[in-house]
Amino acid sequence: MYKPRFSFKNIILSTYNITSTSTNSFSNTYAPSQLKLEKVLVVSKLSIYEFERSRHNNLSDVQFEKVLRNRGSDFDKMLYHYQLHKCFESAIVNNFTKAGIDVKVVNRINYTDDLIEWADVIIPTGGDGTFLLAASRVRNNKKPVIGFNSDPNRSEGHLCLPKKYSYNILEALERLKAGKFEWLLRSRIRTTMYGQKGEFRPTHLHLSDRSYVFNSKMIQFIDPEGKSGQILPYLALNEVFMGECLSARVSHLEMWLNNSEQHTNMKCSGLCVTTGTGSTSWHLSINRLPVQSVAELLRLIDIEATEEKDSLATVLADMYNKNLVFNPDDNRLGYTIRDLISAGVWPQPKGIKSRGFASTIKVKSKCLDACLVVDGGVAVPFNDGSTVILEIKPEDCLRTVIFAD
Repeated sequence: MYKPRFSFKNIILSTYNITSTSTNSFSNTYAPSQLKLEKVLVVSKLSIYEFERSRHNNLSDVQFEKVLRNRGSDFDKMLYHYQLHKCFESAIVNNFTKAGIDVKVVNRINYTDDLIEWADVIIPTGGDGTFLLAASRVRNNKKPVIGFNSDPNRSEGHLCLPKKYSYNILEALERLKAGKFEWLLRSRIRTTMYGQKGEFRPTHLHLSDRSYVFNSKMIQFIDPEGKSGQILPYLALNEVFMGECLSARVSHLEMWLNNSEQHTNMKCSGLCVTTGTGSTSWHLSINRLPVQSVAELLRLIDIEATEEKDSLATVLADMYNKNLVFNPDDNRLGYTIRDLISAGVWPQPKGIKSRGFASTIKVKSKCLDACLVVDGGVAVPFNDGSTVILEIKPEDCLRTVIFAD
């Protein structure tokens, strides 16, 4: 086992503190004044059971159970977690109702702009996926979104309140009513599109019927240069991904960074643009450095290395991976070019970094059958000639709460 002459743990902690204390953030010094909690909209998770039931809505309950069991699905487990979530949802509704709060419950299908406007606070109940869905439709930084993890034993729920409040909803409610929390304004990505012909609406990837579209339409406008554009009615809390729908097909894109006139013509497996909130999610998975790779590099320079828990390779990999994460209120866009082809004439010109930061990112598609996906759930076509501009604006931040404990 490698035994360092000094504490790598201290280096990791100090490095992490430096990287996570960013000056590139919007002012987040809002006093946590009394939270208005007269009307609450609970956004319910769409469980696997409900998803499968919607695909077989022509069958009776007995027939539905038989179909799932015959194909090998664990029907009992599926039903158990559905009932578990519904029990938690009922507990949320009961606690808020007893406190004199008007509560309405919706799911991803009947979650409308009118109901969002009606509510003082949006309460997603589920995991991070439900939180992302609920947040994507809230288009300003005034309306709070506060998530509860309905199944903390199976879901991390990084975006939700700490897991202990899943078991003590009343305590969380009392803290919210008493103002014993801090605001966290999470940066989000605004997507502006040019070049799309005709009217189209975003579709949701998690629905069994892909032909279903939401009522939210693209926001049409004409810019100062006379070009017509559309603003996507969904703000990305985690990331925006652009690439060919078929993952095995190469994505051909042109990219401009920071309003530069020079662009890079590139081929890759898609482009992922993330926020600080999303830097702990897909961004981290794409860029994570495995301990195995670090150990192999050390051996190449004649340093004996193992992949054990306290080895040098593990310490260095951990240091690198923690440095990939940045603050949720950071106003920079983090981009990752997946599997950038760097051979022969590509990219054009040479020199583009496969990972970096920018204040604005402009991307033009030269793809055949591509899409732009917001937070892994909402997709729009992004084919040859279509152009998008990605940016972070203070008025688009998502208002969330954090407890100091």
